[in-house]
Amino acid sequence: MSEDAERIKRLITFKKKLEDEIEEMGSDLKDSQAMLETLNSILLEKGFKRPEVTEESIKTGGLPSGESVDDREPWRSYPDAHVESENVTPLKTLTGELLATLYVSENSLRVVPAEGRDFDINTPPFMHFLVERVLLKMQERDSELVRAGQLSPGKIFCYNIVREGNIIREIVINNSDSDRLRELKSSIRWTLEKMYEKTKSQS
Repeated sequence: MSEDAERIKRLITFKKKLEDEIEEMGSDLKDSQAMLETLNSILLEKGFKRPEVTEESIKTGGLPSGESVDDREPWRSYPDAHVESENVTPLKTLTGELLATLYVSENSLRVVPAEGRDFDINTPPFMHFLVERVLLKMQERDSELVRAGQLSPGKIFCYNIVREGNIIREIVINNSDSDRLRELKSSIRWTLEKMYEKTKSQS
């Protein structure tokens, strides 16, 4: 057998070996990916991803099935924890009327409507714009990063709407960075101002 023929034979043998190894690794990879998907699904179901947004889920503040905000202690009984470490920013209309107060801490923020501002969750554009197009979209982006292994489940963007009946008493947002804070501040102020204008025109 010529030297070239022997070399080709060795290359074919090596190629077959590589193909077998790749096939085996591919099988192992698929198994690992399946296990990872299962773990992600379990984690997300345990609270790292809010279920599909519906009017009912928004009204209950995204709490577990069978629990609602109304089942908790009244919202007024919650102490203002860590107020000293929070940055306080008033959210006002263009004419200077106070809509709400924004409390910002290290990686979270709270929005508390001003006294006498009874913002109803059903008043546009709260659900359609702020919840579905801003808050939920941020959460979905983080959920994708979790699935890709680029973000820890404990760091996922999450929010909760504390209400009394249909009236918003507080919006709590966790795991928000500085870039998102600017967008959230602008979106929340714009949303509340539009809600205020609608309420004012109906009174």
